[in-house]
Amino acid sequence: MTGSYDGGTAGFSDKISSLAPALQAVAAEGSSVGLPNPCYMEADAWMLERETVFAKHWAGLGFTADIAKPGDCHPIDFLGQPLLMVRDKKGRARVFHNVCRHRGMLLVEKAGPSKGVLRCRYHSWAYDLEGRLKRTPYIGGPHEDTHPDFDPNCYGLAEVRAHEWLGVVWINLDGRAPAFEEANAKILERWREFAGAPLTHTGDDCRLQFELGTNWKLAIENYCEAYHLPWVHPALNSYSRIEDHYNIVEPGNFSGQGTTVYNPLLSPDGRKFPALSGLSSMWDAGAEYVSLYPNVMLGVHRDHCYAIVVLPDGPTRCRERLSLYYFDEAVRDPDYAELRATNQRTWEQVFVEDVFAVEGMQKGRASPGFDGGVFTPVMDPPTRCFHVWAAETMLEGPRPPEGLRAAAE
Repeated sequence: MTGSYDGGTAGFSDKISSLAPALQAVAAEGSSVGLPNPCYMEADAWMLERETVFAKHWAGLGFTADIAKPGDCHPIDFLGQPLLMVRDKKGRARVFHNVCRHRGMLLVEKAGPSKGVLRCRYHSWAYDLEGRLKRTPYIGGPHEDTHPDFDPNCYGLAEVRAHEWLGVVWINLDGRAPAFEEANAKILERWREFAGAPLTHTGDDCRLQFELGTNWKLAIENYCEAYHLPWVHPALNSYSRIEDHYNIVEPGNFSGQGTTVYNPLLSPDGRKFPALSGLSSMWDAGAEYVSLYPNVMLGVHRDHCYAIVVLPDGPTRCRERLSLYYFDEAVRDPDYAELRATNQRTWEQVFVEDVFAVEGMQKGRASPGFDGGVFTPVMDPPTRCFHVWAAETMLEGPRPPEGLRAAAE
């Protein structure tokens, strides 16, 4: 069974109407104004985002490293919904609504290996890793596991459309976005040299997590631009200066920044991470960092990459999960352990330095003296690009439920 996220359109016309003038001002050609305060503070705006910005597009849910081996399961709360990532016996990443079809009991509560069976603890209904209902104990009475009036083929787990790319498990909640490759063709082409790159994840020294008292969009916006480097990241700016960065702007899809002076880490004995083979010369000293809309922040370098999935928790809080990936299994060698730890600490320092800024901007959104701010013409185009996309997506509204599509057209 495949389930789509059909929040429906009822009630959302009022939410769109109340925000429409401000959203239209953001989306207007030549505008320099940002999203209004309610988009960072109010439950109605947050609910509208859930049905539009998130449900209609390919959003980041988790990481391939969360379900590294067949049988692995990883439950995760996403936009208030319990979801479950699994890797089936054929090695495919799948995502299901994490509830038993019988009485809605939470199916899997802890991440880990499943031994090929997803069993509900309430009445012991059991599913395989493809979501098929395989066992219904006593459904026909004591010691009778079948009943002629019950077809288990009709009650498999509700599946969410999923895709894997660059170490991230992506999902499309409403099930009606273009195929991932089509929807994200521009970033796939831009980073085509990294297509099919082997990704090595070595465990805890490739993970970071941050709990933030800020709206999820402020984390994305901050990542888009290099304008803040001299003041927020002075150590980073000492060798990768603001003048060494360039804007990346792809309307309707992603935005961010790149640098022309990436310096790989070196161990005391001169060791460095193996570089991905076959890269063009631009990556000899270059790296790029983009926010792929709506909620994933990506960084690629010749010797490693990373992904940060931003998981919203209502309008004023979010969680960031980061996974680092290397391009060669050789980095598992104990000789690389300290270098891996150093790389993790280096990125942790950078992202911790951003916390005061994104949380400070969230506090500022409570002020009636702020009206969305202003985007500067040279330094802020990547952030404005994200605002325009978000505003336009919310103005479009949610997709109508499947049964209403013909009438709406």
